Amino acid sequence: MEWPDAVAALNGTSAAWPRLQARYAEPHRRYHTLTHAAAVARDSAWLAGGLGDTDRAIVAVAAWTHDVVYDAKPGEDERASAAWAREALSGVSEAHVERVEGLILATIKHDAPPDDLLATALLDADLAVLGASEERYAAYARGVREEYAKYPDDVWREGRIEVLERMLARELYRSEAARTRWASAAAENLTAELTHWRRARGDHR
Repeated sequence: MEWPDAVAALNGTSAAWPRLQARYAEPHRRYHTLTHAAAVARDSAWLAGGLGDTDRAIVAVAAWTHDVVYDAKPGEDERASAAWAREALSGVSEAHVERVEGLILATIKHDAPPDDLLATALLDADLAVLGASEERYAAYARGVREEYAKYPDDVWREGRIEVLERMLARELYRSEAARTRWASAAAENLTAELTHWRRARGDHR
């Protein structure tokens, strides 16, 4: 669902769209761009297809705004994005605004109650890139590294190994639809990247 349609479905206006575009076009971004937000909006719409119109609109708004503030500061970015969404949703009821905020904040730890279908749609869509083609995954990995360029290679390597090991140790996707579509490729992509970084530090496991 496109931003104007989603906001209109919640009785808001699309006036914030130019500011949202400008945010995602910031020069330091390499992966967390408008292309990423659009992909999450698209995939979350597919996953939320069985929900009602209002719920699908809430998921869409959260998808478009979940990374609207991005300075490679985990936790701070999501909280700032939730605050940005609140300010942008003029005319939208408080209950819907709070729901959008809660969904964005759920992306901090990528966790929510198992029966939260809106969060399931958003969180699974946000991780869809992990199960993309080898080429698209490689572009994602390069982009994220460039966004964290302030860290030297050895610090990045150790942090990335920890992240990859953590992702491989858990069930990435909450829904059966997402697991069927992306889980197998995600495991292959994550394992391949983990192997690369382990070898880079001389660990040949």
